[in-house]
Amino acid sequence: MKIYGVIGWKNAGKTGLMERLVAEIAGRGLTVSTVKHVHHDVDLDQPGKDTFRHRQAGASEVVLASAHRFALMREHRGPEPELTQVLARLAPVDLVLVEGYKRDAHRKVEVWRAETGHPLIQPGDPLVRAVATDTALPQDVAVPVLDLNDTAAVADFILRDLGLAL
Repeated sequence: MKIYGVIGWKNAGKTGLMERLVAEIAGRGLTVSTVKHVHHDVDLDQPGKDTFRHRQAGASEVVLASAHRFALMREHRGPEPELTQVLARLAPVDLVLVEGYKRDAHRKVEVWRAETGHPLIQPGDPLVRAVATDTALPQDVAVPVLDLNDTAAVADFILRDLGLAL
């Protein structure tokens, strides 16, 4: 599996780009999965529901299965898992797009918007291979600058960078 990250500061447009990239790349016939890193507690379950009760009773993993999808909830009851541990749980696909995990060691495209008020991450991270933006950058960068609104061009860049271009 090839891994590529989409990083940036809060409200830079990462999720919107991820959504468009998944549709664009899957539309080209490649299989795509995603990983989204969050900095707050997440619970897909609800108190009183059967699966919640299973977890509360001490189950390490609980699968909630239906005719259209299943969700695997794993209680790690310890430190946050590393990205490599999360990736190891995925079924094989052509590409895993990772939103967040900006300090991990994989290739990334940075989404940057002036209105976030944050500096570019790219100058301090040699694994940021391009910057996708909808405005002029505040400084020169040593990587390609892509139009954030041209999803096909961003997808082309990522796929070429990974050797997956069709």
